[in-house]
Amino acid sequence: MTEKNLVIVESPAKARTIKKFLGQNYEVESSMGHIRDLPKGEFGIDITNGFKPKYVIAPDKIKTVRKLQKMAKKNNKVYLASDHDREGEAIAFHLSYILKKYKRSEDIYRVVFNEITKPAILSAVKNPGKIDLKKVEAQQARRILDRIFGYKISPLLWKVITSGLSAGRVQTVALRLLAERERKIQAFKPEEYWTITAYLNKKLKFSSYLVKFDNKEIKIKNEKKANEIYYYLVKQSYTVQSVKKQTGILSPPPPFITSTLQQEASRILRFSTKRTMMIAQQLYEGIDLDGETTGIISYMRTDSTRISSQANMELRKLIKERYKEKYLQKRIRIFKNKNTAQDAHEAIRPTSSYRTPDSIKRFLSNDQYKLYDLIWRRFVATQMTPAKLEFVTININAGKGLFRSQGTTILFDGFMKVYSHVSIKNSNVILPDLKAKELINLEKLEKQKKFTSPPLRYTEASLVKKLEYEGIGRPSTYASIITTLLARKYATLVQRKFITTELGLIVEKFLISKFSDIFNTKFTAEMEAELDKVEQGSYDMEKVLNEYYNPLAEQLEKISISKEKEKLQIETDIKCEKCGEKMVIKWGRNGKFLACPNFPKCKNTKNFTYTDQGKIKIVKEELLDELCPKCGSKLSVRSGKFGRFYACSNYPKCRYTRPFSIGIHCPEENCDGQIIERKSQKGKTFYGCSNYPKCDFITSYKPVNQECPKCGYKILVERSSKKDGDYLYCLRCKEKFFR
Repeated sequence: MTEKNLVIVESPAKARTIKKFLGQNYEVESSMGHIRDLPKGEFGIDITNGFKPKYVIAPDKIKTVRKLQKMAKKNNKVYLASDHDREGEAIAFHLSYILKKYKRSEDIYRVVFNEITKPAILSAVKNPGKIDLKKVEAQQARRILDRIFGYKISPLLWKVITSGLSAGRVQTVALRLLAERERKIQAFKPEEYWTITAYLNKKLKFSSYLVKFDNKEIKIKNEKKANEIYYYLVKQSYTVQSVKKQTGILSPPPPFITSTLQQEASRILRFSTKRTMMIAQQLYEGIDLDGETTGIISYMRTDSTRISSQANMELRKLIKERYKEKYLQKRIRIFKNKNTAQDAHEAIRPTSSYRTPDSIKRFLSNDQYKLYDLIWRRFVATQMTPAKLEFVTININAGKGLFRSQGTTILFDGFMKVYSHVSIKNSNVILPDLKAKELINLEKLEKQKKFTSPPLRYTEASLVKKLEYEGIGRPSTYASIITTLLARKYATLVQRKFITTELGLIVEKFLISKFSDIFNTKFTAEMEAELDKVEQGSYDMEKVLNEYYNPLAEQLEKISISKEKEKLQIETDIKCEKCGEKMVIKWGRNGKFLACPNFPKCKNTKNFTYTDQGKIKIVKEELLDELCPKCGSKLSVRSGKFGRFYACSNYPKCRYTRPFSIGIHCPEENCDGQIIERKSQKGKTFYGCSNYPKCDFITSYKPVNQECPKCGYKILVERSSKKDGDYLYCLRCKEKFFR
């Protein structure tokens, strides 16, 4: 009987794909991510003993661990095939720990691969290695730092500002970038300036911009000066001073790494960083291509632009066949990595360049196709010829004025035939073929009043670019950083641009005032570099942790919670009607509110807004005609952590509450529940049954008390799209109904 071997990966999707490649002599099982971690509910790090971590098996992973141990015991060899990065190495390390009672260390192997294809998997299993303990140390150092923040700084925010807040080694530096930009925007005062444009005609119509006047760079700051120059120029004759033509080349950008994929997917596809990484994970772990499941892109967490010679040779063959010889770069183009790049992985590329996007489109979701198409095109472009461009600059004299027109012509598209997502300045400007001293007809002269613009807000793409440029965090963490900033309500995204909230500004101001030396770009970048050195084996993990922890602990001892709380509380002229004290402004998870300073003796609170003049306006409690069944006082509608709810207006003496019903019965059969409005942890409204968990009805769309005309389902929901506008939709039969 042939002995079987066990392969352990971290996700079920990856397990399913790999199982098809290895055949009957291998069992493939998933660990469902990490199986050991620091304990919940306690610090779990012995600072005095070299930051020794206390690892425990997560309660929800006990069954998984027992199953893996049982499978390891009956199999011959164990191959740990988690991802080839720090987290993956740590998963492999913890798996080896829980299996060592059942398996000799020489029978436990580490296998790594850059893509989930049959040749890559078979090669990895044929050439196994051992766990990289230095990489594990680097992951542990990051995890310990995260825990230090979770237990030392986040509770400080809870005590000083409000509960539910968090700080993070990289997260707070990212928040600092957003807050500093927000304050610059708020402090910005626009300045007036004027431009003068000449609309000319010679063989064809074109425009030209005034760049100099009286041999000086043009700066027109007011209307008086603009009029003076305008009325002078409108009387002049316009002649060509010079025509300058230059040719140049534009080389293709390097293949995608994690950060550039996130940036381009945001810019071109309007995907969030989280959405991009989720879809890339699906493409990497395996797509069912007509019965054959295979990974169609290489590993998506990488900062290396390296491409294997085998992949490059296949690509060059494709270009020659598909786009002809003139589009093929003569020699293999190699892209230089940044100094900080980890070269264990390749760049993000298709696992086969011959697997064109259109050839597999029918097997992909719309999002999967869009992202794969972007990755494939970017990769194909890397071995194509540069684009050839012609740059034309025409200088035009008008008395003491000098006008300038610029245009760019694409002489040969080169790599742009495949990847056109590059910015070429003035590429849409068509200029006439002119010669020096030619007279040009002035059709119209236009002066225009403008104002200087404030600094641009960060988008997800530009924030990722800034974090990468500053060396803050690593590409694999950017999506989670952004998700946390939004989830904590430190920032919001409006028209794809970050706006730092008032809560975000006050959290950042407090943290930077106390820990400026720790939460800055230079210190954080140096720490990242040192953590990389731990992985490379050239730096000691304990030394890195001491460098971070010691100044943090020193500063924490100096902070007075009571004094910091007093600084944040703003006294108002509004008197508490229950005890007569002047109420103060405090912070809660849902923003600012008025509270009695005699808390907890007096628990009176009020919601408020500001008038246009900046004065406090009390938001009156929404009282209902319905009476409280416990004390007879009127019920009111209040908002809390999980959305609106009914509460007794006699709170805190009477604590009666009940969920906020929208007045529609649950549509599920044999259920007498009401549909209630709730909020997720991220603040999104959804609707569910009041009998949960007995009834699990849930929808993110607002229900309407109207029966489906087609299938008779008891409710419809409100939906809308760009294509159809507003319409009603049946959750059961999926039919649309237009009002």
